[in-house]
Amino acid sequence: MARTDLSRSWMGRSARVARLGARVGGTYAGTAARKVFASTERRIELDERRRLSTAQQVADELGRMKGALMKLGQMASYLDEGLPEPLRLALAQLQSNAPPMSPELAESVIESELGAPPAQVFTEWDPEPIAAASIGQVHRAVIVDPGTGQERAVAVKVQYPGVDEAISADLRNADLLGTVLRQGFGGLDPAEMVSEIKERLTEELDYRREADNQRRFAEFYRGHPRIHVPEVVDHLSTARVLTTELVDGHTWAELLTWDQTERDRAAETIFRFIFRSLYTMRAFNGDPHPGNYLFHGDGRVTFLDFGLVKEFDPTEMETFETMVRLAAVEHDVPGFRSVLEEAGMLLGDAPVDTDEVGDYFSHFYEPVSTDREMTWTPAYASSIVRHTFDRSSPISQYATVPRAFVFIQRINLGLYALLGELGARGNYRRIAEELWPFMGSAPSTPLGQDEAEWLDGRQIASR
Repeated sequence: MARTDLSRSWMGRSARVARLGARVGGTYAGTAARKVFASTERRIELDERRRLSTAQQVADELGRMKGALMKLGQMASYLDEGLPEPLRLALAQLQSNAPPMSPELAESVIESELGAPPAQVFTEWDPEPIAAASIGQVHRAVIVDPGTGQERAVAVKVQYPGVDEAISADLRNADLLGTVLRQGFGGLDPAEMVSEIKERLTEELDYRREADNQRRFAEFYRGHPRIHVPEVVDHLSTARVLTTELVDGHTWAELLTWDQTERDRAAETIFRFIFRSLYTMRAFNGDPHPGNYLFHGDGRVTFLDFGLVKEFDPTEMETFETMVRLAAVEHDVPGFRSVLEEAGMLLGDAPVDTDEVGDYFSHFYEPVSTDREMTWTPAYASSIVRHTFDRSSPISQYATVPRAFVFIQRINLGLYALLGELGARGNYRRIAEELWPFMGSAPSTPLGQDEAEWLDGRQIASR
């Protein structure tokens, strides 16, 4: 297997990005010109040809380039089925089909970082990766635990050599992905999203930071009846190698074949993990896509990959909580508008009707606004996403997305897409009431009861 080409030079990567942009833009412009004189049927055919071509170009380019653009492509791939189907499916390949580096190259990173080749560091080492991602790949290995003297299986994430230079080059060109995504969402303005991801990606390069993040989450959720975060193996973790407990489990694709009750329990656990982390830890793993979960049945889920963790300060959290309280609980539209203006999401004194403002922004909270049993569907989840990025409304002329809200939107919209794909059923208003710090209601489900007992045992308050 040949060494993966990371196209390190800025000029080389810029040229590749420019060629991609030219092909995408040229294809789009050429199609638009031909559509002027085309029949309705012919227009549909031309649209499909353009999307198929663009989808393959994006998947091929991002897959070869890795780095920042691939990470942004992954982010788009699971966000919404409202993307043109060929583009969404092609981008989805980036979740798990990244080309791996050669065994020799991976071994050279281990030797450089840990001081010896894998055969000397580990009792067993599998040269073939078990997973590949945007900036590293994961190998299975066995070590002798220094504390117990017993053998234990571990997962060893090895960073691609040169990926730091690759990402530095990508970050100068990352706005290109916004041009590509606009073909699927005409109203989408991804500037804040791209800017926030740029900052987080720079942090993600240092596996020591990821190890710190994972330790924090593992400590918080230790002993939880449904949520598990693998432990970090400190003495075998560095800036470019991260060794953790190896967990066997079922993939997202396998979960989708399980019965609906199992899918409902897994969905509830993911929901609880997201909002328990947000409201209690004021932090969340900002990379919530299906490849970061392993499933064990009965709602038990292992959460992986803590490279992109977003932390929120108390003022930001107070704003989030006030917004959800006013929009979803009290239905105080004038008060909700005032908070939107204070948060910078709506221009002050915008010449728009307050009720229309409430309808435009509160749609985001609709799943938890009513005490009812509901069933998530892909169409329902997509409708929320499309509404969020709808720029046809007059409200959109005066609406913005402050930086703090970029990750909140990503977390929520990514979750909505996952719940829709699972066809999740449940009363998510009552589940949310257990997690909202301003309510803290009694458990509403068996999983909630188990979590409440865990919280009592650990004496963890909602803050």
